[in-house]
Amino acid sequence: MSPTAIIMMVIALLIVWGGLVAAIVNIRLRPEVDGSQLPPEPEELAAADYERGRSAPLQRDT
Repeated sequence: MSPTAIIMMVIALLIVWGGLVAAIVNIRLRPEVDGSQLPPEPEELAAADYERGRSAPLQRDT
């Protein structure tokens, strides 16, 4: 392999593994919020979501 190819391979590996490390650090510092930590949902939004879930899906003629 030529020196240029080796340098490009090293740069590509650093980008991929660096992105993985950055993602892991980001998740460790800012974990995902679960449902118990969210504020309560307004009643009108909850009712609209319930009705939308009960309605039939849209039928499209294609």
